[in-house]
Amino acid sequence: MHERKSSRWESDRMAYFLALATDYDGTIAHDGVLDGATVTALETLKQAGRRLIMVTGRELPDLERVCPRLDLFDRVVAENGALLYTPATKDKRPLGPPPPPEFVERLRSLSIQPLSVGEVIVATWEPNEGAVLEAIRDLGLDLQIIFNKGAVMVLPSGINKASGLGAALEDLGLSAHNVVATGDAENDLAFMRTCGCAVAVGNALPAVKDAADVVTAAARGAGVAEVIATWLSDEAALIDAAILRHSVRIGETPGDKRDILLRPDRGSVLITGTSGGGKSTLATALLEHLSDAGFQLCLFDPEGDYGQFGDVVTFGDAKTVVTPEPVLDAVRKLGNNVCVNLLASSVEDRPQIFASLFPPVLDIHAKYGRPHWVLVDEAHHMLPRTEDAGDGLNLREHIPAIFVTVHPDTLAKQVLRNIGIVLCIGRDSAGLIDSLSKVLGRPCPPMPDRTPDRGEAYYWECRTDNPPLLVRVDQPRNAMKRHTRKYAEGTLGEDRSFFFRGQHAALNLRAQNLMLFLQIGEGVDEETYRHHLQHADFSTWMRSSIKDGDLADEVAGIEAHEGIAIPEARKLIRTAIEQRYTAPAEPAG
Repeated sequence: MHERKSSRWESDRMAYFLALATDYDGTIAHDGVLDGATVTALETLKQAGRRLIMVTGRELPDLERVCPRLDLFDRVVAENGALLYTPATKDKRPLGPPPPPEFVERLRSLSIQPLSVGEVIVATWEPNEGAVLEAIRDLGLDLQIIFNKGAVMVLPSGINKASGLGAALEDLGLSAHNVVATGDAENDLAFMRTCGCAVAVGNALPAVKDAADVVTAAARGAGVAEVIATWLSDEAALIDAAILRHSVRIGETPGDKRDILLRPDRGSVLITGTSGGGKSTLATALLEHLSDAGFQLCLFDPEGDYGQFGDVVTFGDAKTVVTPEPVLDAVRKLGNNVCVNLLASSVEDRPQIFASLFPPVLDIHAKYGRPHWVLVDEAHHMLPRTEDAGDGLNLREHIPAIFVTVHPDTLAKQVLRNIGIVLCIGRDSAGLIDSLSKVLGRPCPPMPDRTPDRGEAYYWECRTDNPPLLVRVDQPRNAMKRHTRKYAEGTLGEDRSFFFRGQHAALNLRAQNLMLFLQIGEGVDEETYRHHLQHADFSTWMRSSIKDGDLADEVAGIEAHEGIAIPEARKLIRTAIEQRYTAPAEPAG
C-alpha cells in the first residue's frame, strides 16, 4: 500500500471508516487458525473504537470450534450470509428458511460426501455440484449454488455474504459506505463490492485482487494487520484508494470534458452566487447524485424548497414548527433522508432552532458515520456571523456539509474555516471569490478566461493553490417543484418581501409570500399595479427574493407587453404563479 502524508485538516477529521468486515478462512485465518499477531491487530482496531464483523461461509458450531476469539466481533455473519450471530449475547438469527427436507434427503440418498446441513445452508465440495444442481431442478426448488475455492454452498436465492452483512450493519446502525471489507475468495466479492473500501489480502484470487481498491503486500492475517495499521495512521489513504465509491459528479470542464467530483475529504462545500442564478438547481443535482449513490442526507430547509426531494422524510411546514426529537429519531434510522422545513419559524428564530438540531446530528454522524452529507440552505440565516452561531460546533472535525447562500461574507467564521470547495454561479463569480479570499485571509487566485454562463460555475478548491475552474454543472433530472414556499404561508423577512407602494409611495402594503402577493395584487388600484408592472418590479422581486428565474422570466414577458390591460396582466401573473406552486404538503409525524 502506498504511503502519503495527511494534511493537518485531514488529521483533525473524525473517523470515516467505522467498521471492518472480514472473511475468516484465508483472510484473517490460515488453515483455520487465527494467529497472535492478527489477534493483536484486531484488538488494536477495536480499542480505537471501530466495530468488527466477521463474514464467513462456516457454520457457527464449526466456527466456534476453530476460533477462540469470537468475542472480538460485534457481529458474526455465518453460513455465507444466512445466519446472524451476536457473540456478546449468544443470540443467533437465521436470515433465511431452513433447508428443504426433501432436498437434504435427496442428497443423502445420492451418498453426497461430504455433506453438511446448517440452519439455512447445505454445503459440500466439488465435484458434487452437478448432482446438487440436478436435485434442485428435479425438486423445483428456489435455491442457488455459491462456489468458494472448491466448496459448494447451497442457499436460498438472494442470500449471500452481501445480504448477510447488510443485516449485520442494520443491526449496528452502520452504513456500508463506512466499512472496510477484507477477503480473498470469489464468494467474498459480493460483500466487498458493497463496502466503502474493498481490500484483497496478498494471497487473494486474481479476480478478487482485480476488483479490490487495495491489495496488501502481505498475505492473510498479516495483510489484514497491514491495512489496519494504514487505517489508524492515515485513513485518508484508504479514502483515496476508493475515492470513486465516496464521490459524486459535480459536472465537467467544458473543453476536455474532465469529470469534477464532490469528495468527502475536501471539506465542506459553499454554493454561492446571485439570486435566481441557479444555486438551488445545482444543489438539487448534487443531492440527486448523493442519494443515487446511497448516501444518507439531512437537509435544513428554511424556505420549503426540498420537502418533495426524492425519498425524503419531511418535518415541519408553513404552519408546523419543528421540534428536535422526531427529527433526530428519523436521522438515527439507517437509510432515512431527512428534511427539516423551517417555514413556520421566523428568520430571527431560525439560528436558535438550527443550533438545537445541528450538534445532535453531528453526534449521530460521529457515532454512525451518517448522515453522510448535510445541506444547509440560506446558511447566512442559520449561521450568521453577527452571532457567530458556528462557535462550539467544531464543524471541520465532523461532517461534510453543503452551505447554500447568496451572502457568503456574512457566514459565521467557523463555517468559513470548514469550506474546502467553493462553487460560484453567475456573472459576479469573480467578485465573490475575491471577497471570499479576503475573508479567508489569502490572495485572490487568477480567474478563468470568462465568467460562468447559465448552467456553469466556478469550481475553486480554496484550501489549495489551484485556480478556479470553469465547470459545466450537471442538471437535476427533475426540476424541484416548490410546494409551499412563499405561495403557501411562509414568511419572508422585510428585506425580501414585496411592497405595493405605487408611484408616489402613497401605499405600504407588504406581501411576505406569493399568496399575499396575489391577494394584495387583486385589491390594489390599477394605477399602483401599472406602476410596478412598468418598472418590472414584479419580476425583479421574483428573481431576487423568490429565487425563481423561470417564473421571473415569464412575468418579465408580461411586464414587457406594452398596453396590456391591468385585469389581463393580473390574470396572466396569477396563472404563472399557480402553475408552479401548490399547497403545502403534510409534515411527518
